[in-house]
Amino acid sequence: MSLDARTPSALEVRDLSIGTATRRLVEGVSFRVEPGRTLGLVGESGSGKSLTCMAVPALLPGGVQPLSGTITIGDTDVTALSGRALERVRGTDIGVVFQEPMSSLNPAFTIGDQLSARLRRHHGLSKTDAEKRSVEALASVGIPRPDLRARAYPFQLSGGMSQRAMIAMAVVGRPKVLLADEPTTALDVTVQAQVLELFKQLQAELDMAVVFVSHDLGVIREVADDIAVMYAGQIVDAGPANQLLRSPGHPYTEGLLQASQPRGIDGGPLYVIPGAPPADPGAVDGCRFADRCPYAAPVCRVEPGLRAVGPSGHSRCVRIDDLHLQGVVSHG
Repeated sequence: MSLDARTPSALEVRDLSIGTATRRLVEGVSFRVEPGRTLGLVGESGSGKSLTCMAVPALLPGGVQPLSGTITIGDTDVTALSGRALERVRGTDIGVVFQEPMSSLNPAFTIGDQLSARLRRHHGLSKTDAEKRSVEALASVGIPRPDLRARAYPFQLSGGMSQRAMIAMAVVGRPKVLLADEPTTALDVTVQAQVLELFKQLQAELDMAVVFVSHDLGVIREVADDIAVMYAGQIVDAGPANQLLRSPGHPYTEGLLQASQPRGIDGGPLYVIPGAPPADPGAVDGCRFADRCPYAAPVCRVEPGLRAVGPSGHSRCVRIDDLHLQGVVSHG
């Protein structure tokens, strides 16, 4: 992740806030992702990472909308688009891999029909060319007998095969930006490893910018070049993956890293971050993590901004210069 405007980016999110008519759910989120790089967006359930991700293609749930900020893909301000202009950007510049492929793929149409429809609508291909390209897309994500699978309905595919079909649908148009919202959550460990390797391969081939949302730090270690950690609707820690995992810039990140360690690695029980995120983050004075933080001090009751730390990181901790946070001890 880079906040340096001099670096060319495929995706830039600037000061994004998301909410309802009565509440802010995400506040002041900024990041940039360059072509060929992956940003891992990490945090507990409810931290705002999926809302941030789905704001990019304007696929937020009903009643939830961007309140301020901009989202830019290349030179296009997505937040200024609507109607057919927005549909064109979704169909050409943005690819989305959803968390549950079986609820995202249309059960009434074959996999090939769904791929072909995207190509014909957004890329102007003929029916014959779209069908050929669809089979090629299924082959590119490692689906055996792609000609046969193209004629299958979603319910006829396994979970791993369905996820590969969803990935094929997301990348068939060679998008600039790929958004992956917890795409390995429902997969077993073996299939998960295969899917993660597939993401790396496709990114290298297509030079896409990828935003990979997950609560699993083990997965993020495998795929991310850069990491942004979200807590209670804000980015609290961000930087290159190798830097952040070794030297976290926020106590919350330290807690996540400790909680990701397997039982018995130091002879003790599993680590658990005490407490729970605030029910209404916007009503909290100062640091939103202060009530759960072992390092909290009176100064933490002042609203912290996102500040530069280390060679290229950013932290929302006012005490970071006083602390010596521990990174990952073992990958488990």
